[in-house]
Amino acid sequence: MGQLGRERLLIIGGDAAGMSAASQARRLKGPDELEIVAFERGHFTSYSACGIPYWVGGDVDGPDRLVARTPEEHRERGIDLRLRTEVTGIDVDRGRVRVRDVASGGESWEGYDRLVIATGARPVRPPLPGVDAAGVHGVQTLDDGQALLDTLSGLNGTPGRRAVVVGAGYIGVEMAEALLTRGYEVTVLNRGEEPMSTLDADMGRLVREAMDGLGITTVGGAEVTAFRTDGGGRVRAVATRDAEYPADVVVLGMGVEPETTLAREAGLPLGAYGGLLTDLSMRVRGREEIWAGGDCVEVLDLVSGRERHIPLGTHANKHGQVIGSNVAGGYGTFPGVVGTAVSKVCSLEIARTGLREKDAEAVGLRFVTVTVESTSRAGYYPGAAPMTVKMLAERRTGRLLGCQIVGREGAAKRVDIAAVALTAGMTVEQITALDLGYAPPFSPVWDPVQVAARKAVAAVRRAGA
Repeated sequence: MGQLGRERLLIIGGDAAGMSAASQARRLKGPDELEIVAFERGHFTSYSACGIPYWVGGDVDGPDRLVARTPEEHRERGIDLRLRTEVTGIDVDRGRVRVRDVASGGESWEGYDRLVIATGARPVRPPLPGVDAAGVHGVQTLDDGQALLDTLSGLNGTPGRRAVVVGAGYIGVEMAEALLTRGYEVTVLNRGEEPMSTLDADMGRLVREAMDGLGITTVGGAEVTAFRTDGGGRVRAVATRDAEYPADVVVLGMGVEPETTLAREAGLPLGAYGGLLTDLSMRVRGREEIWAGGDCVEVLDLVSGRERHIPLGTHANKHGQVIGSNVAGGYGTFPGVVGTAVSKVCSLEIARTGLREKDAEAVGLRFVTVTVESTSRAGYYPGAAPMTVKMLAERRTGRLLGCQIVGREGAAKRVDIAAVALTAGMTVEQITALDLGYAPPFSPVWDPVQVAARKAVAAVRRAGA
C-alpha cells in the first residue's frame, strides 16, 4: 500500500505499545524501506498513565512530566504521527482502516501492508443513572487526568469538599490518596468486602485498616445503584443499595477492560476477558499482517497456564519492542507474565505476584499458604518498619505459586524476588538458599521473603502428598 519499494505500517494508538512498536521498527528500517503512520485520537503520546494519580495529587508536575517522548520527537525520527485522529473501522479484507479527524469530522480510508492494534483499555463505566454526569470521572488517559483537575480547580474554596471513589483496586486506592492529599474528605465504595481484590482478603484487610487510619472512609459490600445529580446536571451524591454518600466529585476506580471494539467489529479473535489473542510474536492469531499489544491484549500467565488480561505499562512497552522487531523483519517473542504489580496508599506499600488462593483453586492446584510478620531492616536499626508476607506453594512439589506483601518503606519491591522465582519455576526451598544482599540498613539477616519461604517449606512437608 506504500510507495513502490517500501511497505506501509499503520499503528492504531499512540501510547506505550503503539509508539514503542513504531520506534523499534524505525530503528531497524529507515523511511525509504518502511513508511510508519500512527493514529492517536487524544492530545498526547508515549505517556505514563500510571503517573496520573501522582499528577492529580501534586507529587508530579504534569502533564509534560509524564510524557516520555513528544509527538515532535517521534516525527523527527520519521514517524508520521497524527494526533486527534481516530480510527473508526478496520477492513481486514482490503487491508485498510477508516480514520476520522476529530476536529473536522472528516473521514477517509488509509491502506496498510502491516497493521498494529494498540488501542489500550477503557475505564469500566457501569450503565447506571447519572454515570455520565458532570463531575464523574474515569482516569485512563492524560486527557482524563486534565478533565479531573479542571473539576477540582472549579471546587477550590468550597468548604468541606467531598470526594467519592467507586472501586478499591489500584487506581481506586491511588486516587483516594491523591484526593486526600488535596484536602478532600474521601469515601471509597467497594463492592467487595476488602479493598485490593488482586490480594487475598486477609491481605486486603491490612490495606483497609491502613486506609481507615489515614482518615479515608472505606465501605465494603457497597453496590452502587446510581449517581445523583443536582438541577444543573452535576453529580451531588453516589447511591448504593444501603445508603447515599454526598459527593462534589466522583472518580471511577472500578478497573479497566480491553478497548477492542474495532477488533471485534473486524472479526478478530478475542479471549475470555475481551482482549485480543496473539501468538508469542504478538501477531494476532490467524492474521499474518496484523499485530497487537498493550492493554488491549490477553497474555499467558506462566503460573496458571491460562490467558489473562493484565493492563500494565511495563508489559505494553515490552509488547511494542517485540512487535516493532517483528514487523521490521527482526525477531522477538513475549513469553508471558507472572502477574506482578505494586502500589501504595500514602506510606503503605502493596505488592503481589503469581496466584491468589482463588486463582490456584480455579486451575485445580492444591497448595499451602503461610503468612509471616517481619521488618524492612534489622530490628535494632533505626527506621525498621513492619511487613507482612503471604506465600502460596504447591503441595508435594513445593513450587512457589504466589506472594503478597503489605508493609511500609522497603516492602513493595521485595516482591521482585518472588517474581523472578516464579518465572524460573523455583521451589520455596530453593528460595531459602538464595544469596540475597544483606546489611542492617536494608534487611534482617533473613530477608522477609526468605522467612516466608522457610515457613512454606515446613508447611509443604507437613501437608505431604
